[in-house]
Amino acid sequence: QLQLVESGGGLVQAGGSLRLSCSASGGTFSRYSMGWFRQAPGKEREFVVAISHNTGNAYYADSVKGRFTISRDNAKNTVYLQMNSLKPEDTAVYYCNAHGPYSVFPPWGQGTQVTVSS
Repeated sequence: QLQLVESGGGLVQAGGSLRLSCSASGGTFSRYSMGWFRQAPGKEREFVVAISHNTGNAYYADSVKGRFTISRDNAKNTVYLQMNSLKPEDTAVYYCNAHGPYSVFPPWGQGTQVTVSS
């Protein structure tokens, strides 16, 4: 079963950029379409973006289209999230996980905190 570790979060001013990484181990990463999700204080976890396991096609939430870019390196078992033009409303803990019609999902990692100051 995949184990996921997110990193790259931090504190950034509005308009700034961050690049998140999600490293996977313990399973066949290349078989999974992967997604990034986020959870802001007092809110439910929400979908941000996903990338296909084989075509590289990506699907974005409207709130991040044009600002965030997902990519993956199957040789490194890693998925990335480049976040540009950050806004205070992007402040959340960001998580990665499999995204698709799977019967079993990897356990959630600890996430990485992104804080955008105005």
